Amino acid sequence: MTDVSASPAKPLWIKNPLAILAEGAAGGLVVQDGRIVELVGAGDVPQTSDYEVYDASDQVILPGLVNTHHHFYQTLTRALNAAANKTLFPWLLALYPIWANLTPEMVRLASELAMAELLLSGCTTASDHHYLFPQGLEDAVDVQVEAARKLGLRIMVTRGSMSLSVEDGGLPPKSVVQTDDVILADSARVIEQFHQAGEGAMVQIALAPCSPFSVTPDLMRETAALARQHGVRLHTHLAETEDETDFCKELFDLTPLDYLESVDWLGSDVWLAHGIHFSQDDIERLGTAGCGVSHCASSNMVLSSGTCKACALEQAGVALGLGVDGSASNDASNMMQEVRQAFLLQRLALGADKVTPRDVLRWATRGSAKCLGRDDIGRLEVGAQADIAMFKLDEPRFSGAENPIDALVICGAHKAHAVMVQGQWRVRDGALVDIDLDALMRDHGRVARTLWAQA
Repeated sequence: MTDVSASPAKPLWIKNPLAILAEGAAGGLVVQDGRIVELVGAGDVPQTSDYEVYDASDQVILPGLVNTHHHFYQTLTRALNAAANKTLFPWLLALYPIWANLTPEMVRLASELAMAELLLSGCTTASDHHYLFPQGLEDAVDVQVEAARKLGLRIMVTRGSMSLSVEDGGLPPKSVVQTDDVILADSARVIEQFHQAGEGAMVQIALAPCSPFSVTPDLMRETAALARQHGVRLHTHLAETEDETDFCKELFDLTPLDYLESVDWLGSDVWLAHGIHFSQDDIERLGTAGCGVSHCASSNMVLSSGTCKACALEQAGVALGLGVDGSASNDASNMMQEVRQAFLLQRLALGADKVTPRDVLRWATRGSAKCLGRDDIGRLEVGAQADIAMFKLDEPRFSGAENPIDALVICGAHKAHAVMVQGQWRVRDGALVDIDLDALMRDHGRVARTLWAQA
């Protein structure tokens, strides 16, 4: 086998995989200039000439997984005693005072650690929702974009916001909120500075007021108008808990979805995190509007928030994707594990014959890509971006497995052997390319301990 550099100059034939999640590609696929240029049938050789070869005969090939909801900074507060055994609102109240002490270095290391973990799990694109901007952290989006470029992960940073402090009837402390004018000005800045439109974009920006209980209706409306003026997407938490429903009814005399509609947020440029407590009528309205929902199974179980009606949402025409959510509520940034969690939770809710491993892999690839408004990722087809995840079945958990693709989900794959983003290797032989993971973990652990000590 030819040794392939981080950025192959010649076409690369990823040859004869053990299994591949693509039709007509039993012989593998050819990558060139960051894209998939050919699918190779069983027993065939590429029509492309002068290619190098990567032997994938012991590997299962998937489209790179797409994570539609995360909070990178929360990797600093995993398994934290102060937040243990709490539902969402008490959990947030315990953590806000800790997160108020975040620094740029902390956000940088937290982002790098989260991205490293995602890449190692087969994730090639991630959306991060950063909504905390205490004094000194005004350039958090800049920090995250720099980290993504270092790791080589395709990213959509959602510029979050909170303007409604506890003094104004919201949940967050005053030290982490910003005024509407500051939020809107910085939102415009980061779009103009970082957002890449069109096929192959490596860095994109979306606007993302945190939730109905942390921003004003005026900010929701103005953010929607600003996003549409610049052609970027919108994201927020919605219908995550029954407490949120009660809050919306008390504050606005509206259900969460009615509130969303009242502030001009029902549209095909919107995707929502969690989407648990929707009625069937809500689900139909979301589908008609073309909204997306990020199903965060692990977080929903840890916080006992409820179960997303994933299949009903997809059947209604909602773009359904998966997200690992913040590591303080999931305590992992492993996208392949999230696939299995969603599979198990939805089977428990709906029945063993209603949800297959391939259904959930679809949610984690094509469905997630659709949430982010993209059709150039999440699929192994000619013309798509060469975002590829490869897994070996060489652990005891896979011994005796007949169906290699199903085995990744049912038997619990958790670490990719190789990962390519835009045709460049980011993981080889189960290790990150050009990243010292041990050093990153040491630095990350150091700043995490500093953060806890300040609480």
